Amino acid sequence: QVRLVESGGGLVQAGQSLRLACVASDDTTCITAMAWYRQTPGKERELVARITSNGETSTIDAVKGRFAISRDIAGNTLYLEMNGLKPEDTAVYYCNAEVRATEPMCVAQYPYALDYWGPGTPVTVSS
Repeated sequence: QVRLVESGGGLVQAGQSLRLACVASDDTTCITAMAWYRQTPGKERELVARITSNGETSTIDAVKGRFAISRDIAGNTLYLEMNGLKPEDTAVYYCNAEVRATEPMCVAQYPYALDYWGPGTPVTVSS
């Protein structure tokens, strides 16, 4: 079981910055990737940025050059640095942890693919 708790959301003006954080706790050993998603009312949750356990990162085109995803050395805290915020970035941001076990110990504990989610942190960007 993985527990995720986000923080750092808030109300900002267009052009300003925010830094979101997500702390993973309990059983984090078998996490294979972590990501930030966002969702607005009436729309599907969309992937914003993702980082693998090897440190490979990816971001969607809509935030490329403005947002950056990173993890601390221990790998238990995920960050999303958001610069040049736009009103269209307004959403609830969710932290995600993927478990796609390949190591024998993790396969024994997590034989199936699992996704864990935090409760979300709201980001509002005013124009």
